[in-house]
Amino acid sequence: MINLSTLDYSIIIIFFLITLFIGIYVSKKSGKNSTEFFLSGRNMPWWLLGLSMVATTFSTDTPNLVTDIVRKDGVSGNWSWWAFLITGLLTVFVYAKLWRKSNVKTDLEFYELRYGGAPAKFLRKFRAIYLGVLFNLLAMSAVTLAAIKIGQVMLGLEPWQTVVYAGIITVTFSAIGGFRGVVYTDFLLFFVAMIGAIGAAYYLVNIPEVGGIEAIMANENVTDKLSILPDFNNTEMLITLLIIPLAVQWWSSWYPGAEPGGGGYIAQRMLAAKDENHAIGATFFFNIMHYALRPWPWILVALASLVVFPDIASIKEAFPNINDSKLGNDLAYSAMLTKLPSGLLGLVFASLVAAYMSTISTHLNWGASYIVNDFYKQQINPEASEKKLVLVGRLSTIGLMVFSALIALNLQNAKQLFDLIILFGAGTGLIFILRWFWWRINAWSEIIGMFASGIVSILIKFTALGTFLFNVDSGIFPSWAEIPIAVLITTILWLLGTYITKPEDTKVLKEFYKKIQPGGPGWKKILRVAELDGEIIVTDKSPWSVPHGILAMIIAMISIYSALFATGYWIYGKYTLAITLSIVVIISVLILLKVWKKIKANIL
Repeated sequence: MINLSTLDYSIIIIFFLITLFIGIYVSKKSGKNSTEFFLSGRNMPWWLLGLSMVATTFSTDTPNLVTDIVRKDGVSGNWSWWAFLITGLLTVFVYAKLWRKSNVKTDLEFYELRYGGAPAKFLRKFRAIYLGVLFNLLAMSAVTLAAIKIGQVMLGLEPWQTVVYAGIITVTFSAIGGFRGVVYTDFLLFFVAMIGAIGAAYYLVNIPEVGGIEAIMANENVTDKLSILPDFNNTEMLITLLIIPLAVQWWSSWYPGAEPGGGGYIAQRMLAAKDENHAIGATFFFNIMHYALRPWPWILVALASLVVFPDIASIKEAFPNINDSKLGNDLAYSAMLTKLPSGLLGLVFASLVAAYMSTISTHLNWGASYIVNDFYKQQINPEASEKKLVLVGRLSTIGLMVFSALIALNLQNAKQLFDLIILFGAGTGLIFILRWFWWRINAWSEIIGMFASGIVSILIKFTALGTFLFNVDSGIFPSWAEIPIAVLITTILWLLGTYITKPEDTKVLKEFYKKIQPGGPGWKKILRVAELDGEIIVTDKSPWSVPHGILAMIIAMISIYSALFATGYWIYGKYTLAITLSIVVIISVLILLKVWKKIKANIL
């Protein structure tokens, strides 16, 4: 536990007051109607939405998660989430403009645009609860768990105290400010969070107990954790940390903020953009900041923590009051922050509060948008006034906060939840990628895929079958095979379901094509049917943009990964590699600009 100075408290209080002021200031406009409350009138610029995406994914559990990964598997363990860059860039160059064209209020409303009849209505309503409530609560509880650990280590707070104090402020400005309040505060939260993370990393790497970056790299607890790529001689680690994420995970699994084909709160921000170009610009800016620039401050603190707290026992010894149920490697990040000086400590603490508030407020508004637009309005009160919809949105916001806090009080480790969510969505990602470009996918494809992935995940994680199949010592399959096998079973089942069930009504498919203009060979049959019926559904005569989009995705991926690695090698002092990769970044950016000119959508 640490004692905050008057300066520290002043910084934190000023931050809270500014945040609440923003929520109150925009509350009147946000409360005008549900479109304002959930999408701020669809008039947001790319840079503001991009910063909001970055701030949202900078949650209190992220530094803890990265610390947990680095301490267990080394820097290369971060490929479990670095691989999602491919998903993000596919969204940028292929799906962002399609989402904005759809003009739906939530990504779940898409179901009744793409599909028809009772299955589409069921899918929309069910996923409103499945994603907006169940998955959303799990994601928020992981963030709140991190806040609880920070509160315990830094302030000596009981878990319930952290939940109450942090929750009241966050839910207040989220409920009154709506999406506009979330995005405006995210602008502030982004800068506070980044300054805090960088300041903490710089100071903690250079404290006497650590001794600087050279001392870290020479420390026996750290030397085997530094590599950005896993050991190619260790087959199991190579498969688990690199091959599975890059070959299977990024396209097959659903995860909040990294949905294949876009979705969730990322889709919410694309739908709130001024136009298609701003939607593309926002998502591209987000991916650059999220993957290329932001990870290293967290990684440095995690590596430094191995010098000061080499194992969990040393953390327990330093903080004996920590509840054993919350003890884990992820606590090392908060433990290191207790060594910060006055002033910087207040700023970093405010940055962690900022990270918490940004993420939770986004999840609250996003989840409430599902409950209001895709469940309440569709199932309970179709004639509800806009004022009533905003009220239900605010009540839903409060309810989600309360239940996520209760779940967080019973959790131990954020990494467990991350792995569970990845497995729960395994196999469904391909549906989200293909449904825009293949006419044969129907509502039953998604229903079967959703239930199959959930059932398979439960069997693997919570029954004796999972132990029998994947036990480390006696299982039939190695533990890394969990995701590939779940993906294979789920994919087979939803493909079988697709061909066994009837195709979507031709009228629905023609209307979808007419509005979105997805193009590609997957729609040839529908185009032939429309031509025979004498209907004109092709209004965009330009060449299909997807091949150029995929090429741009690959070039951008090379650029961003090179920037990520170059930053690491500059820090490590490996200047030849750092210079080489920096040159690769420059060349790939120049090539990307040329390819970009061939893509119809242009953010410039």
